[in-house]
Amino acid sequence: MTVITDEKAVDQLLALGVADVIVKEDLKKKLMSGKQLRIKFGIDPTGFDLHLGHMVVVHKLREFQEMGHQIVLLFGNFTGQIGDPTGKDKAREMKTQSELEKNAKHYLKQVAPVLDVDKLEVVWNADWLAPLTFAEVVHLASMFTVSQMLERDMFQKRMEDNKPISVHEFMYPLMQGYDSVPIKADVELGGTDQTFNMLAARTIQKAYDQEPQCVMSLPILVGTDGSMKMGKTTANYIGVDEAPEEMFGKIMSVTDDAILTYAELAGRMSRDEWESFKKRLEGGENPRDLKMELAEMIIKIYHDEEAAKKGRAHFETVFQKKELPDDIPEQVFDGDTWNIVDLITEANLVASKSDGRRMVEQGAVKVDGEKVNSFEDEIILSEKGKLIQVGKRKFLLAKCR
Repeated sequence: MTVITDEKAVDQLLALGVADVIVKEDLKKKLMSGKQLRIKFGIDPTGFDLHLGHMVVVHKLREFQEMGHQIVLLFGNFTGQIGDPTGKDKAREMKTQSELEKNAKHYLKQVAPVLDVDKLEVVWNADWLAPLTFAEVVHLASMFTVSQMLERDMFQKRMEDNKPISVHEFMYPLMQGYDSVPIKADVELGGTDQTFNMLAARTIQKAYDQEPQCVMSLPILVGTDGSMKMGKTTANYIGVDEAPEEMFGKIMSVTDDAILTYAELAGRMSRDEWESFKKRLEGGENPRDLKMELAEMIIKIYHDEEAAKKGRAHFETVFQKKELPDDIPEQVFDGDTWNIVDLITEANLVASKSDGRRMVEQGAVKVDGEKVNSFEDEIILSEKGKLIQVGKRKFLLAKCR
């Protein structure tokens, strides 16, 4: 496959949805060289299902794949038996080989809507980690200090909480780092919580006379609550195998301040598309409308267009329209931009502007189902109309000429 070296494409690859690149200048030089790079991504298949948070890195892998580079998907059937301590306030339970291999096969099916799995190089780290001698393990351990390990946040927290740290947990970054040696990785991708482990590979590769890999860290996708890392244990995840109706409803529940993050990390937008999406949101377009677009976009990735439409129709029927009267009056206004208080006063939905401000302050005014938080809010009308609700019984479809 031809390697793409277009500088604009390379710059977008290095910028879109990326937290950090180490070392950025080196990676750009490699990408511009025309050489096919070996891009490492390691997964410990300790669970059975992937969610949108897992797919952030997978989407970036697709960009590398489309530019002609070789994706090396590493399944940690050895490291997964020990468990990565990253982000954990206690040691993980160990998994069996058969559990890990069963999960890995399911993971391949789940990434197939994003990656061309036929072009993946799939490897298992038990193939080289299991045969290591004790002397070789000691040699790896000699490359790092105990203080380096203890500087990690999760270990600091455990010490503060008087929780145990097992010696085998110190071995995890050594094993993940060593994985890059037999793979001969040029680049490794992972979440920002994997930066320490990925950087360990650079030290180890040098010791084995290899050029150290570049490291690309990707942001951690917050869950539907808009604050905590997406995960099953926090019940804020959106699974890629979930039914379209369930996915749509969950995406619609994402907090408004996380919309742009989801558009960038989960929506597979180009930089231009994301900038346009951002401009629309900041220009006053209803966040709910944008979330509906985003929900359809995401569902199309993992299902198809028909499923996305089905998910939207279900949401509109069950959630959006359940409290609406059968006959909603319509009114056409001059101009497309209105202050919310001026609009509901002009429409005779309130007795006066002071009454309108009071209703807004009480949280009794909604636009397209979303509560208006400030009486200074500007509403952008269109020919399609905005659904205005004041209190429980007053509704109006407000349109502009």
